[in-house]
Amino acid sequence: MALSFDLFGTLVRADRPSEPWDAVAAALSARSVRVPDDWEAAYRSAHREYDRGREAPLDEHVRLALASRGVEVAAETATAAVLDAFDSPVTVRDGATEAVAAAAQRGPVAVCSNCSVPGLVERTLARADIERRSGRSFDAVVTSVGCGWRKPHPNSFESTADAVGVALADLVHVGDDARTDGGAGRAGAESILLADRSLPTIAEQLREGELC
Repeated sequence: MALSFDLFGTLVRADRPSEPWDAVAAALSARSVRVPDDWEAAYRSAHREYDRGREAPLDEHVRLALASRGVEVAAETATAAVLDAFDSPVTVRDGATEAVAAAAQRGPVAVCSNCSVPGLVERTLARADIERRSGRSFDAVVTSVGCGWRKPHPNSFESTADAVGVALADLVHVGDDARTDGGAGRAGAESILLADRSLPTIAEQLREGELC
């Protein structure tokens, strides 16, 4: 058996810019990239199609949005700007470190997170310091931008199960969103939603051997 945890809204709370186009514009300007006058319109427009369930990397979207206005930018510049725009302080949710520590006593532990910003999940985990506080490193960190699929697509959970070396049926996924995280149950794994069980309860049940 292995457990995976959603990150944003489950293990941590994180602030997100209310007007992301402005945050990205500021990060681009800080790197001497010319931001078009109609940047909000460019940012909020689609510039390529993705198959259903596929992740649309935000750094790619920003490069395409700029290109649509005649501005070319290096891929690494767009990636760094997007990461800076969305990197923000985080708060670790009550019971998160205890749940991760208890899960680690039962088997492999992973993070399975929807995130279109390359590197943001890893940066957030470093900020939250969950691994040090729980005394256990994650066996895998699977992101939608990394594996290419967003929850609730089955491929997201299959990628997570593969990453920790278990069959999909032996994966238990914990999250806060019934639509996305609940997809684990529909994909053939097991899903636990925080609306039904809190992180402290999950930690206690894992320690007592009552959960799995």
